[in-house]
Amino acid sequence: MALLKDKKAEIIKEFGDHPNDTGSASVQIALLTERINQLNEHFKVHRKDFHSRLGLLKLVNRRRNLLSYLKRKDPKKYQEVISKLGLKK
Repeated sequence: MALLKDKKAEIIKEFGDHPNDTGSASVQIALLTERINQLNEHFKVHRKDFHSRLGLLKLVNRRRNLLSYLKRKDPKKYQEVISKLGLKK
């Protein structure tokens, strides 16, 4: 499931440094979190969709790696991102 254009633009506006900032770690983490949340809703209905579950695990691992990178490079931004997204760390 892809994110809608307006939802994606809203996330980029909230977490990005400038309006076209799609590559920073904080924006990527926020976009991945939104996709992960959508997949969690999908799995509440489709419990046996194991192929999508593999994709979910890949997204979670990518987000985890980006979070560890952000924690190393900019701990203040890391705390800000996880508090905004409500992640446990």
